Amino acid sequence: MNLCLQLLFTLISLHAGVWGKSVCSWQDVLDHLNLTANRDKLTMTRPTRDWTTPTVVYLDVLVYAILSVSWANELLSWDPADFCGIHQVSVPRELLWKPDLFLYETMEKGEGTGSPFVLLKHDGTVVTDGNQKVMSMCAMDVHKFPFDTQKCTLSFSSVIHPDNEIQLVPASNSSRATQNALEIMLSQGEWEFINVTVHTDKLIFQELGSWDKVVYTITIRRAPLLHVLTFILPILFLLVLDLASFFMPDTRGDKLAFKVTVLLAMSVLLLILTDTLPCKPSQTPLIAVYVIVTFAFMLLSVLETILVAYLTERGATESAGTPQGHGAGGGTRDHHSEGLHLTSDEGNGKSVLRGCICEANGVHQQEALPLTGRPDPYEGSEGNPTTHLLRLILQELQRGVQRPTQEHGTSRHHHTMARSINTTFFLLYLLSISLFLILLFLNWVYW
Repeated sequence: MNLCLQLLFTLISLHAGVWGKSVCSWQDVLDHLNLTANRDKLTMTRPTRDWTTPTVVYLDVLVYAILSVSWANELLSWDPADFCGIHQVSVPRELLWKPDLFLYETMEKGEGTGSPFVLLKHDGTVVTDGNQKVMSMCAMDVHKFPFDTQKCTLSFSSVIHPDNEIQLVPASNSSRATQNALEIMLSQGEWEFINVTVHTDKLIFQELGSWDKVVYTITIRRAPLLHVLTFILPILFLLVLDLASFFMPDTRGDKLAFKVTVLLAMSVLLLILTDTLPCKPSQTPLIAVYVIVTFAFMLLSVLETILVAYLTERGATESAGTPQGHGAGGGTRDHHSEGLHLTSDEGNGKSVLRGCICEANGVHQQEALPLTGRPDPYEGSEGNPTTHLLRLILQELQRGVQRPTQEHGTSRHHHTMARSINTTFFLLYLLSISLFLILLFLNWVYW
């Protein structure tokens, strides 16, 4: 009898335990929090029981338009043990108060894919994630373009609430923010992501108070390969061609035409550069210095080629256009020719040297030169006519040799001057452009 009563009591207890188990839902939590009936209280004012207690807002920014914000709502909390272990519920965004965060560098706010719900935890913590595409302003420093590194800042602050009401605190430090950004990046395009640094700051306005501000500094570096292949190397190739043109023979102006063609190609690259760089950079870009200085060197090379061609052509003209009788003094004697011949005066038995001057009009003038002078040592005291004749012939031959030398002296001087100028300019050109390129490269990449 006692055994039957005990078994019956055990069965009744088991059924009572099963039937007495509570069933919980998220709606029970919302009803407990009175979210459906008292919405104005939770949306119109800052959720604190004491107005002097500041609301701490934790801000976390991930590159590629992800913004995570969390804060504590003192008016909403529950014990998870009373609701079957429910620790968090999702609530429509419009039911709760949200901090009025503002991005100072924003220019245009695009459409985002943020969730229409916020996450409400049992201790009153509200977490919201908003995916927003924001176009922000960034001060570009293109001094080292295309090897430049840019730093863009994103500054968040409250619009209305000062720091005694809302305290902004970064949820992640710099290293964690950088690691999170690197994990979600799939492609970086023209820019290479370096890191993210986070720090807090204050906005102080006289007679109004101070506001907390969280500043995220995003460091990115440009990928220079495309610009090097399409812009920097072509200019360097044109410069090498201009240097190689010094070894070209200057025939019929081919060297000058080649240099002018290279200079025109540089002008086309200058037009491309003006479309690439910003209109009003803070500093002169090094790539602009690179192009302008290279252009100036090529222009000087063209002017030097013109000078050398002028000197060469002038020397060639004087050499080809001067007749054989051109003297050193610049006078011409191409209207007559001179000659010497020996005749004998039969009257007195003496030999006479006659100089013949043949004018251009066919008139011959002769002058008799008696062969008298210094006595020949082989003939005693009397002068030898043959010796005098040979002496005069030798003097005539010397004058004939000196005339071509004087005629071509100016031509050789011009050619020598042109070669000297060309060699000196090439050495200075090569030395200057090499030194310039080395200093520019060091300043471009390392300094």
